[in-house]
Amino acid sequence: MTEGVRARRRDDVTRQVLEIGRQHLVEYGAAALSLRAVTRDLGMVSSAVYRYVASRDELLTLLVVDAYTELGDAVDARLAELPRASWDARTLAVCVTVREWALREPARYALLYGSPVPGYEAPGEQTTEPGTRVIRTLVALVAEGVRDGDVVDGVTDVPMPRALRTDLARVHDELGVEIDPAVVGRAVMVWSVLFGAVSLEVFGQYGTDTFTQPAALFEHQVRLALATLRG
Repeated sequence: MTEGVRARRRDDVTRQVLEIGRQHLVEYGAAALSLRAVTRDLGMVSSAVYRYVASRDELLTLLVVDAYTELGDAVDARLAELPRASWDARTLAVCVTVREWALREPARYALLYGSPVPGYEAPGEQTTEPGTRVIRTLVALVAEGVRDGDVVDGVTDVPMPRALRTDLARVHDELGVEIDPAVVGRAVMVWSVLFGAVSLEVFGQYGTDTFTQPAALFEHQVRLALATLRG
């Protein structure tokens, strides 16, 4: 078997494992995910599949990277449709896109942002880059707002402990953006509002009849966070 054939075979088996893995996430949840069960539904012997996906943890990692990548691609595609919109309109669009994806893919969203899977720790070398795409996009949009004068650069009237500023300075350096670390802190607040609001809705924490227009509530929450972000 040539290297090209082996690569195509690996890609084909991995794609099939991911497809069935997504189905099992919906049916059984991440904690109950079993590579043996996925292999059985794939119709292959375990020894054949294990050459491509060696363990449950490796399957979970593939699913995590797959979900992060799809979410990041959805955000990028939405932004590509709005090249001339204001930075805050595009930031809102990013947040709405995250919510829409999460509501379409609640099981995969839960894998990323729900309770940790017992016994599993995502390997940072594989998951950090795809897992930070959305926050990096948000911070880049905030930096654009600073550049255009729509976001106040620096500390506002909320006191910041020195230790927190040190942490934010480190995050600032990792992100490589030309804004004050205090603005990074306000961007993190938007990120917290975004995923906090989405999680409350996806996991049913609002109840079934508290809000009749959850999309309107979500956009209102994001707009409030953006108003604070502007400083």
